[in-house]
Amino acid sequence: MIINNLKKILSDEVKLLTFRAIKLDFAMFNWYLAFGIFFTWLCGIGRYWDNPKAELWQYLGLGSVAYIFILAFILWVVIAPLKPNNWSYKNVLLFISLTSPPAILYAIPVEQFMSLKSAQSANVWFLAIVAIWRVALLLKYLKDVAGLSGFCVLVATLLPLTLIVSGLTALNLEHVVFKIMAGLEEHEKSANDNAYFVLILITTFSVVASPVLLSMYGWFVYEKRVKNI
Repeated sequence: MIINNLKKILSDEVKLLTFRAIKLDFAMFNWYLAFGIFFTWLCGIGRYWDNPKAELWQYLGLGSVAYIFILAFILWVVIAPLKPNNWSYKNVLLFISLTSPPAILYAIPVEQFMSLKSAQSANVWFLAIVAIWRVALLLKYLKDVAGLSGFCVLVATLLPLTLIVSGLTALNLEHVVFKIMAGLEEHEKSANDNAYFVLILITTFSVVASPVLLSMYGWFVYEKRVKNI
């Protein structure tokens, strides 16, 4: 039974990550969620295992696990006023956890077999691939499962993410983002530095785009309320 369940989960996971339609067996909900959390934990460990700036809770992968619960809650709360279909916290949490496997790219120790410059470029590409992949999966989920459409899907996807990016950068969880803005000394440089520069650019976009997205979000929420009156 365990082997059959794992085969079913792996098959559905591959379909999900390749943007194919799937029909989850919700009798196996806890199995799916356990699989998603396990991969999130594994990717969290892989992301920080060779990062000298990380703290113990990051080395243990606990930050990544906590993050998906927080991200799912933010998405659930922010998008709920748009009246999506099949919208519950546990469903959103399950989806977010199952989009974790691409982040295993972060675990590749490119700095061990590349020059510093090449490793920095590789990490930027990994960051871009994982980010675009997961955002595209969220867009598809909001369109196909939640039933949102048009610009509403775009706003529902980007608004929570821009708010989260701005918040994480303000907390400076990577311990180096603000230092980069001031200028790194030679001995402080690492393979992740270019990725941090990308984070700064994304944060700048988030700060600029947030007011526009909030305005559009308010309009869509108003439209939904009017239709339900």
